[in-house]
Amino acid sequence: MSERPHRFGEGETFSVGIEEELLLVEPPGYRLAHVGDRVLERVGLPRERVDHEAFLAELEVRSEPCSSVSEAIGQLSEGRAAARAAGATLMGAGLHPAAELFDVRLVQSERYERLERRMRDLIKRTPECALHVHVGMPDPETATHAMNGLRAALPLLHGLAANSPYWFGRDSGLASSRAAMIRAYPGRGIPPFLRSWDHYLEQLDAVRAGGGPTDSTMVWWDARPQPRLGTVELRELDVQSDLGAAGALAGLARAIVRQAAEEPPREPVPEQALHWSSFRAARDGLEAEIHHDGRVVPLRDVARELLDKLDGDDPLEGIERIVAWGTGADRQRAAHGRGGMPGVLRHLVEETARAVP
Repeated sequence: MSERPHRFGEGETFSVGIEEELLLVEPPGYRLAHVGDRVLERVGLPRERVDHEAFLAELEVRSEPCSSVSEAIGQLSEGRAAARAAGATLMGAGLHPAAELFDVRLVQSERYERLERRMRDLIKRTPECALHVHVGMPDPETATHAMNGLRAALPLLHGLAANSPYWFGRDSGLASSRAAMIRAYPGRGIPPFLRSWDHYLEQLDAVRAGGGPTDSTMVWWDARPQPRLGTVELRELDVQSDLGAAGALAGLARAIVRQAAEEPPREPVPEQALHWSSFRAARDGLEAEIHHDGRVVPLRDVARELLDKLDGDDPLEGIERIVAWGTGADRQRAAHGRGGMPGVLRHLVEETARAVP
C-alpha cells in the first residue's frame, strides 16, 4: 500500500483543522431526523465546510486549516449556524441518548455502499458522532513522532472527551458508550508505535495482507497519519455539544503533537496498558485511573501533570475547566437528574446551539 506522494510540508506546520459530526434531530421530541440531504441543499457554505458523513441523520462540520484553535472553533460555530439557518436542529453527542436500535439510513454514495457491504448491520445500529483534530506536519518522519505522542495520550483524551453515557434510552454505565460501540469495527483502537515512516507503510501492507482495506483512509486507528492532507489526525473522540470543550480538546491535542514532534518519544507505552486504560477512560471518564509512567494514576492527576509540562499557541484553561467541572457525560447525567431523558435531549440541543464562549 503506497502513501506517496504525500502533502507533508505543503501547509503551515502545526496548523489545526477540526471536524465534528453532529446529529440531526426533530423537535419537539428530538428524535433522529434523516434529513441530511435536504439540509445540505440549503446550507450557504461549501461542501468543504459542511457535508455528509455516513448517516442521513448527521452532518459533518469542518474548519479549514487554521493558525489557531480559536479560529478553527469560530469556523465550526459558523458551520453550525449555517446548518441551523438551513432548518437543521443539531445535537452534539457521541450517540443519540434515546434512539431506537437500527433507526439508521445511510447516505447513498459509492463509499458508504462499500462500507455497508463490508460492515453489514454493524453500521446500521445507530449513528455515532466523533470529533477529529488535524495538525499540520512538515515531513513524514515528524508525523510518526507526533503519532507516537498522541498514541500515549489517547486514554487521557478519551476520558476528557467522554460525552455519551446514554444509549437506546438507558444509562450505559459508561461515560462514553460510543467508545464501546465503535470497537466492534475492525482495526479500531490504539495504533502501533511507529519506528519510522517506512514502518508505517509496513503496517498498511499488513492491513492489506489480512484482507483489510487498500485505502488508508479506511484504516480506523484512534490516531493516524493523513498523508493526503499533510497532517496527523486524532480521531474517535466523542463529539462535543459545547464548542468551548471542543476547542480545549483540540488545543490539548495540538500541544501534545507539538511536544512529540520536538521531543520524540523513545520507548513505546505498552500496547495492552493503553488498550485497558482506554477502556477505563471510556467507562469512568474523569473518575478513571489510567496508565502513566508505569503506574496506574487518576486521570485528573495525569491531566494536571501534562498541563504543567505543555507549551503551545493555544490556552489550555478549557482542559482545567473540564477537570474541575466535568465532561459532557457528567453534564448529561446532571440534566437527567433534573428532567429525565427529555431533559437530557433538551440540554444537548440547547448547548449545541449556544454561541462560542
